[in-house]
Amino acid sequence: MKNRKFFLGLIALVVALFTVGMACADSISIALPNDATNEGRALLLLQARGVIKLREDAGITATVADITENPLGITFNEVEAAMVPNVLADADFGIINGNYALAAELPAALLYENAESPYVNVVSVKEENKDTDLAKALTAAVMSQEVVDYFAGYTGTAISVVENPTNGYDDTVDYAALAGTTVKVACTLDPHSYVLEKAKTILAAKDITLEIIVVDDYVTPNTMVDSGDVFANFFAHQPYQDDFNAQNGTSLVTIAGVHVEPMGLYAGKTADLKVLGIE
Repeated sequence: MKNRKFFLGLIALVVALFTVGMACADSISIALPNDATNEGRALLLLQARGVIKLREDAGITATVADITENPLGITFNEVEAAMVPNVLADADFGIINGNYALAAELPAALLYENAESPYVNVVSVKEENKDTDLAKALTAAVMSQEVVDYFAGYTGTAISVVENPTNGYDDTVDYAALAGTTVKVACTLDPHSYVLEKAKTILAAKDITLEIIVVDDYVTPNTMVDSGDVFANFFAHQPYQDDFNAQNGTSLVTIAGVHVEPMGLYAGKTADLKVLGIE
């Protein structure tokens, strides 16, 4: 009888371990950005859909450590924002910034965050340069009607937020004094570099050369501005810039809010939102 109980107990243990193993194998995985504001943004997207719940005070810089409820037992793969499309094949889903999704030529997202968000992509300069004629000229160029029209015909998921577009120029700027000037701007590829190409043409008409320096990460553009290697950058949204300043003691300020890129949840190994409880 003792041996029979022992074997029954052993069988129950094996079944339990097998069940746990199968549960782990079947757990849902989501890849998402690991930088402070984009990770929080991704998690807030999931919370808005009722998939998880975060601490009430977590805010836009939330991390997976702030998750208080995860009823589906989702595992999160945190990687650099630009790398999420690269790991999508190994995850069930990925939450990706619009510019990186477009660069990776991904199909449309399964769902997007609300486009009316605080995540406006901005042009930033050092605080000491914000009121210069060069800053004003750059601002007028990127907030021009030509740029607004560009977004109206844009094939990705980016929306202009410019309510009062300019003709490309600022009447208070002494363009004659800026003639022959070169302004360097660091940016990411799409749509930021394409917007700057529009601005480049506008500024060229005033004999101002816009040199566009494309990078592929979320740190270099800010360190380049802070060090003075470039005059401005255009790659990130306002919450990211605010957090960067707080974490690094920098004084980067916004001279133009240009567009929003709704973050989306993209299909990886599955496209079935029902596994997340989303109908």
